[in-house]
Amino acid sequence: MKKILLYTSGILILFWGITHFPPTAITVRDFGDITANNKLIITMEWIVEGLTLLFLGILIIAVTKIETESKLAKTVYFLITGMLFSLAILSLLTRFRIDFLPFKLCPVIFSTSAVLILVGMRLKTKSQVSAT
Repeated sequence: MKKILLYTSGILILFWGITHFPPTAITVRDFGDITANNKLIITMEWIVEGLTLLFLGILIIAVTKIETESKLAKTVYFLITGMLFSLAILSLLTRFRIDFLPFKLCPVIFSTSAVLILVGMRLKTKSQVSAT
């Protein structure tokens, strides 16, 4: 169950990162008549967030596949959780006020993924349970 929760978190964040790429051009176009620099800034922001989420999702999955119980693995999970909660708070303070459903989903997805990691970290593996 531990790995299922951790993999689910990684896949959720990975999926959300992938969903950033297709609407980028449409989002930039929806800003209307803005300068070329501003278009590049918006494009860069969307791509950077998508790549960041891809990295976090891949990192969760890779660490889960390699080792879930080491101090390093737990540190990585803890740091990713902090990043996800930070993104959720940022989204609540900024994007959540925008009347566009995907923006409203960001804090929910980030928080859900972080909670899945925290719960997954607390569960014991089968080998730990049978050793007790």
